[in-house]
Amino acid sequence: MESPSLPMTAKDWTTTSLHRVFAMQGGEDDLSYVNNSDSQALAITLSKPILISSLQSIKLFSDQTPIRITDLGCATGSNTFTTVDTVVETLQRRYTARCGGGGSPEFEAFFCDLPSNDFNMLFKLLAEKQKVDSPAKYFAGGVAGSFYDRLFPRGTIHVAVSLSALHWLSQIPEKVLEKESRTWNKGKTWIEGAKKEVVKAYAEQSDKDLDDFMSCRKEEMVKGGVLFVLMAGRPSGSSSQFGDQDTRAKHPFTTTMEQAWQDLIEEGLIDEETRDGFNIPAYMRSPEEVTAGIDRCGGFKIEKMDFLKIVEYSDEKQEEWKKDPVSYGRARTNLVQAAIRPMVDAYLGPDLSHELFKRYENRVSTNQEFLHITCFYGVVVFSAIRV
Repeated sequence: MESPSLPMTAKDWTTTSLHRVFAMQGGEDDLSYVNNSDSQALAITLSKPILISSLQSIKLFSDQTPIRITDLGCATGSNTFTTVDTVVETLQRRYTARCGGGGSPEFEAFFCDLPSNDFNMLFKLLAEKQKVDSPAKYFAGGVAGSFYDRLFPRGTIHVAVSLSALHWLSQIPEKVLEKESRTWNKGKTWIEGAKKEVVKAYAEQSDKDLDDFMSCRKEEMVKGGVLFVLMAGRPSGSSSQFGDQDTRAKHPFTTTMEQAWQDLIEEGLIDEETRDGFNIPAYMRSPEEVTAGIDRCGGFKIEKMDFLKIVEYSDEKQEEWKKDPVSYGRARTNLVQAAIRPMVDAYLGPDLSHELFKRYENRVSTNQEFLHITCFYGVVVFSAIRV
């Protein structure tokens, strides 16, 4: 196969244009986020008691304005709807208990994500859901923009949630593309196992992004409102992005991904410079890093902070995969494509992107070790009150 020219330069893709191409995979086929977000759903289920507890302490607003809820980084699918339903139902019960059957206000829900998100699919699924829920529990709207920027007028949001989104950075740190510098991430496509200077550059970008996120929410939220965030994270005290060796070996962004890129190089489909220009824009914060960011911003009181481990697959599913490693390879490749396929398509073009994930799938399907070790996804979850 002759290597085509790349659609975007590495520098353009990572610094100025990432927001135009970054999104979870749209649609509802086998590669879509809709059909590859079970681990995110499990994380939401496990952290639901924290959300409900925080909503029990929210100020009940007595004026006639609607209660405004936003999901920041909503993507598509049932996870965002389930969470908004939890918020609305919990607050309705509180208002009913205080004021009787006619005392509950109306609710507005704003689904926010980058313009590249598949909003058409999101609202198609929402319309189908609301037919079943009739009458609808809330008025819904979409907001296209980055949650690292202001999205709403000052003091208008009562509940803000962000689910499995805040570990995605606003951009790749420019330092990691500076050739021959100590921060150049040569030979790798992510930061696990990278030089400490590369990890530091990502950490600095992460701190800046978290500061921007919290500062925007500080402006947008009413005092007494609740901020609930669930993001991929790492345990306290871990210098690695992960908490254990098995997860480090098996995680979709680590060894197998780098091997698939190397396969393209060895087959002459891309050169090393092309591989070195691609970096996955994700950083797993520790609870301490999140706490420090909230403290730097001010204006929020942390109600609860926790670290949870989400198992990749159930024991039953793991046993099923052992009998059919080809299906396991396909399922795992679908999972990683749901997260980063749009970025890879934008960087390599659809043809080379397809070739990359074919090699990724082959690597996973033929790695018998993967069928006997367990991968955990770490998440940091917190709730905070706007003070």
